[in-house]
Amino acid sequence: MLLELRQLKIQPGQQLLVEDVNWQQFESILAELGERRASRLSYSNGRLEIMVPLPEHEKAKEIIGDMVKILLEARQIAFESLGWTTLKNERRS
Repeated sequence: MLLELRQLKIQPGQQLLVEDVNWQQFESILAELGERRASRLSYSNGRLEIMVPLPEHEKAKEIIGDMVKILLEARQIAFESLGWTTLKNERRS
């Protein structure tokens, strides 16, 4: 029996750990979920973690990000705000 990602329901504040996931499967999962997703994925050494942050975590992230931007601007340090990003390196996984 094969499960599809759309069948999984992860509530905010919860996580799902999946073992024995290869790099190609990870890439496929990222493609299936797309760029506009509420979940956060972490992959290392065949272990995939899918988690959905709580709204209060997102609020704290925004406040901290705003504070860092203010400090960088005050020190006239160039920066680019990218929000959250997926960094991938197959050799380091």
